[in-house]
Amino acid sequence: MPARLPPTPAHAGPLDAALGPEDLDALWARQLMIPVDGITRQALQDNFTAGRGNGRIHAALDILAPKSTPVLAADDHVIGRLAEGPVGGIVIYAHDVAQRFVYYYAHLQRYRRGLAVGDRVAKGSVIGYVGTTGNAPPDTPHLHFQVMKRGRGRVWWDGPPINPYSFFALDGIRP
Repeated sequence: MPARLPPTPAHAGPLDAALGPEDLDALWARQLMIPVDGITRQALQDNFTAGRGNGRIHAALDILAPKSTPVLAADDHVIGRLAEGPVGGIVIYAHDVAQRFVYYYAHLQRYRRGLAVGDRVAKGSVIGYVGTTGNAPPDTPHLHFQVMKRGRGRVWWDGPPINPYSFFALDGIRP
């Protein structure tokens, strides 16, 4: 049984407000992979700053894809938490090996068979499958993908959000 879901990150501050240029450069160097099989950068919509209730912003990207489409590791990382809750549904929290960034994958249909906390996964590896769990509309399967700077202390999964849209690899050219 997965662990209980931690609170959903709900930062509403300015984009990348708590990040320094060294953080942004380090993330760019990671050359993130789009975490849904078959989705190109051109097919993405930047909905990071889309409004949510109570003055909050989305603080993530929703990547639409058919149900059961493989979800891929956007970076080389370590699985930190597998959880299930009413908002994100079936989720994965992972962090890069240097423990600088956190990756949040939500609304999954299911995890890849055998995936466990502590597993090291290579960029591009299947880690789960697109679904509609949690508060996702049942007719809109998608991956809710969030990147955060790693938080301090026990709430490592709840650091300041970073818009991943500009950090996906695009022929080595920085947008």
